[in-house]
Amino acid sequence: MAMTRLPTSGLVVAPSSPARLGGLAALVLTLAGCASFSPDGGFETVRQATAGHLGTAAELAWARQPEDLDRIEQRVAELLARPLGMDEAVQVALLNNRGLQAAYADLGITEAEVVQAGRLPNPGFSFGRLTKGDEIELERGLHVDLARLIALPLVQRVEARRLEQVRHTVAMQVLALAADTRKAWVQAVAAGESARYSRQVMQAAEAGAELARRMAQVGNFNKLQQAREQGFYADAALNLARAEQQQRAARERLTRLLGLWGAQTGFELPQRLPDLPPQPRELPDIERTALAQRLDVAAARAGAEATARNLGLTRTTRFINVLELGGVRNSSNEAPTQKGWEIGLELPLFDWGGARVARAEGVYMQALHRAAETAVNARSEVREAYGAYRSAWDIARHQRDEIVPLKARIAEENLLRYNGMLIGVFELLADARSQIASVNGAIDALRDFWIAQADLDMALVGKPSLSAAAGPAMPAAEAGGPGH
Repeated sequence: MAMTRLPTSGLVVAPSSPARLGGLAALVLTLAGCASFSPDGGFETVRQATAGHLGTAAELAWARQPEDLDRIEQRVAELLARPLGMDEAVQVALLNNRGLQAAYADLGITEAEVVQAGRLPNPGFSFGRLTKGDEIELERGLHVDLARLIALPLVQRVEARRLEQVRHTVAMQVLALAADTRKAWVQAVAAGESARYSRQVMQAAEAGAELARRMAQVGNFNKLQQAREQGFYADAALNLARAEQQQRAARERLTRLLGLWGAQTGFELPQRLPDLPPQPRELPDIERTALAQRLDVAAARAGAEATARNLGLTRTTRFINVLELGGVRNSSNEAPTQKGWEIGLELPLFDWGGARVARAEGVYMQALHRAAETAVNARSEVREAYGAYRSAWDIARHQRDEIVPLKARIAEENLLRYNGMLIGVFELLADARSQIASVNGAIDALRDFWIAQADLDMALVGKPSLSAAAGPAMPAAEAGGPGH
């Protein structure tokens, strides 16, 4: 009598002897032993992949339990107790950014899926009771999908590749967050400096406008000169408002990356950016370095390899879509008990698996081209990032060594001439405004350098978000004064 099969899949064996039971148990233990959880969900792999780029002092923590959150909160409070430097800001973001913690959860989710793919499927059991007059026939069957058992090693390798790809992706998210935090910190500190210097410009403009008003009242200043000073004062007030808004916006962007809220948002930042390094980096073989250590290139390569293995799996199982092996035991009250086995095989009469193989080949070629595109883009991005880095260093050095000292010498000479009554107070105020504008330009140039360095660091390990300059140094009216 035919066996009634349940719509389940798995290993099917109905051994009739202790030896066969022992062999089945050994097979089950061997295959099941390959599917187990790692102690940390693969987090140590991410830690090792990022340690060389973040520095040995950087801490990563995966908050999987409430006590983990408590430890993170305590460490963040320690870091926020003093002015937050660049490295300290990166450390707070790595510990406290909830988006990064959500990315860590991908490790656990993917590992669970990998373990599930490596587990033996549950066997199916069928039971039937048939009657014919006084005759009662009982039918029992134990079955499993043999095709899935055959493909199990291939599936495990494919899923292991996918887990490795997820680990590469999470590691790249860690490094991207560190780079974005560095850039946000630089922009916030530079915006604070620019706002302070804009207040000095405002003070100089306010003094000039008040002096022009008083001199116009006593007839020593014409209306054109007074209007010029008043116009410069109005422009300075507008630029100060913009600088303060940029300061608030830059600080809020940094706050979001740090994952801070409530009283934590009152953290302090340094008053100025770090000094320009004495010499820029020399990276003659930068393309080869980037291709060797960029995590997005490694992830794309791992994805292509996983797809290739999946194609092999598809070709292997194209004709074995349903293959079941089952043990059967029929008993009747009027006949001896029947024992045996049966195999169920889907006949490929209408579907030969060609469409599935064609789809797998298309997916593989797609992954291959995307991996090649990632490598080509990596070469270009690292060249662009290094070019921006070198240009930013040259510009910042020129501002520091040439323009600012030159403006300072001009200011000293004009002060001497003012003391000798060779120039008036308005010429002296115009020169002071010009000097302040040059200092603002130096701040912007130094800011652009540190942003370019963060982009270069990211370009060497993953896809960067290359940044242009955050804004102009100073309007022309501030640089030269009102018509002097």
